[in-house]
Parts: sequence; structure tokens; C-alpha cells
Amino acid sequence: MQHMLEITGLKKTYGRPGFIVPAIEQVDLAVQAGQLLTLLGPSGCGKTTTLRCIAGLVRPDAGRIVIGGRVVVDVARGIFVPASERGIGMVFQSYAIWPHMSVFENVAFPLRVCRDRKYREPEIRELVGRALDMVRLSGTETRHATQLSGGQQQRVAFARAIVHTPSLLLLDEPLSNLDARLRDEMRVELKRLQASLGLTTIYVTHDQAEALDLSDQVALFQTGRIAQLAAPAEIYRQPASRYVADFIGAANFLPGIVEAAGNPISVRTSHGTVRCVAAAALAAGEAVTLSIRPETIRLSPNPPQNGENALAGIVTGRSFFGDVLEYGFDLGGHALRVRAAPHLEFATGQNLFAVFTPTDCLALTT
Repeated sequence: MQHMLEITGLKKTYGRPGFIVPAIEQVDLAVQAGQLLTLLGPSGCGKTTTLRCIAGLVRPDAGRIVIGGRVVVDVARGIFVPASERGIGMVFQSYAIWPHMSVFENVAFPLRVCRDRKYREPEIRELVGRALDMVRLSGTETRHATQLSGGQQQRVAFARAIVHTPSLLLLDEPLSNLDARLRDEMRVELKRLQASLGLTTIYVTHDQAEALDLSDQVALFQTGRIAQLAAPAEIYRQPASRYVADFIGAANFLPGIVEAAGNPISVRTSHGTVRCVAAAALAAGEAVTLSIRPETIRLSPNPPQNGENALAGIVTGRSFFGDVLEYGFDLGGHALRVRAAPHLEFATGQNLFAVFTPTDCLALTT
């Protein structure tokens, strides 16, 4: 399948001689046409700088960027196509719509300033009407930004970004300024919009829930590099490192030493031997960290008889979240988090076993 976006050897630093801060140390990725790729990570990890390099708002120090088969950046060859000539649409965190303009004129703006072609007024009316219909804002054409809610303003920003049918849509934390309920609603709308248009989309966020819900692929950043690039289910269930497991969702970690390699492998911990799967080939005697998701553990008064792992401990507390109960569980100096259905109630101070299958426990070396 054709790649709509290809990035090779991208690097960017900021600062001055003697005080250089690497924003992007090395980024390589390819995005298929029609996919939504999320650049995920904490503040300062390089995800937004990468997006701005794609957009043409930042000039990288090294690397090559190809959009739709066209080279828009090649530092070695001195190629740098301006942002206005890259055929992209972009939605910013702050909406960036003009308060003195009507909804219609905000959405029509990219068409009126387009350098590639001259749009006639009937064309502009048709394209703006189609874009507003896509974001479900038909009938608001004459209203001004100050008359709109935050969610409506963000929809105007989406309409403006897609009105000229860009080859690539770039979204820079577009939902972060909305309240939690509206953010969830807009996430559903964004999924619908992206799927119906089939637009190749690059989405930047620090919110793991957004990344897992929206994405075809997730690129998790760590200090200017991609720590793992994978589908949401894979990056959650098969994290490549402790950093990935810790950032994506919640995870329990247990240190251990490999006793015997195999499938599954056996790992000796301070709380007993655990059978698990490995993210990479491991040898006996190797130090590892076991990663176990809280929702894959069940609490039981009796050890299992079917080969599952069982670690003895005591319930130290619980928290009710409506659809789930989260328990604190002490193994004897090492705390676990355990999530269970709300009807499965255990008392604080109760001695139980934390039970989990070998396939729900992953041995990591980093």
C-alpha cells in the first residue's frame, strides 16, 4: 500500500552554541494513505516538533520528509517546501479561528488565499457548505466565533482544515482545551470524520486514551526518539520496554531473574516463581522486569489448579469508580494494583491470592 507520509533521519535541536537542546534525536516512520497515526508522549519528547517539521513550520537540522510522493524536505539537498505549498490541513490546540469573521469566512479563508488556483464564488459556497455539513454545523454560516461554544469553534477549525481536501491532515492536541465530556463527544466525531473522508491524519496528544481510541498506529515518543511504533492493541499488550508499559495504561512491575528459558519462561521473584512470556529472547540468569496489567489479575481465596500464577498477599484498600473496583494488594512489601468488576467485593485486610495467566505477564529487559 502507498505511503502518504515518509520521514527519514529527522533531527532538530534548539539553543545556541554551548547550550544545545535536542528536540528530535532521530525519527523514522511511514504512514499509509488513509491511516491515522498518533504521535504520543509527555511534554518535551519531540512529538509536536515532529508535527511542525511535517507542516513546514519548523526547519529540521537533518532528514527527509516525503508527502504523497513529493519531497518537501531534504536537508542534504537543500529542499524545503514552504508550509503554504505542502497541500496540508492543520488544526491547532487553540482553534486559531478569527473572532471578527463569520463561520463561513473562517472556513472559506484557505480557499480565498490559495496560491495554486483561483476559486470562484460558487465553488467557495459549495465547498464551505460541504465542509460545514461534514462537521454538522450547517446553518451557522453567518454566526461569529464569539457566538460559538468551544466544541463548535473546534468544529469550525476542522471544517477550515478539510475544506480544500488536503492530502494530509495534521492535528496538534485539538481536544485538550475542551472539558472531559465534550472531549469524548468530539473524539467520536473526529473518528467519524476521518473515516468518512479517508484522510491520512497525524494526531499529536499526550492523552493515551485518545491515542488508543483513535489510532490505526501509535508512535510513542521518548526523549526525541520513537520508543515503539505499533497498532494500539499491540503497543498495549506487547510493550517493547518498561517505559512503554508504564506510559500506556496502568501496569504493575515486579523485578526478577530468569530461571529457565522456554515458552513460557520461568522467572524467580521475591514473592515466588512466575511463569510468563517474553518480549525478546532471554537466557537463564538474566535480570528482567515483569509487567502485569491490573485488569488481568483476579483475586481469589484459593490458589488455582490450572497452571496459572498465584502470589499470596493481603488487600490493603479499595477505590470505587462505578464500573470498576480498584484494590491495593500487598505481596509483602511490594504493592500491586488490581481491577475487578464492582460486584466482586473483598474486604481490606483479607488474605488472598493474586492470580494471572502466563500470557498476561510480560518479561521486559529495559
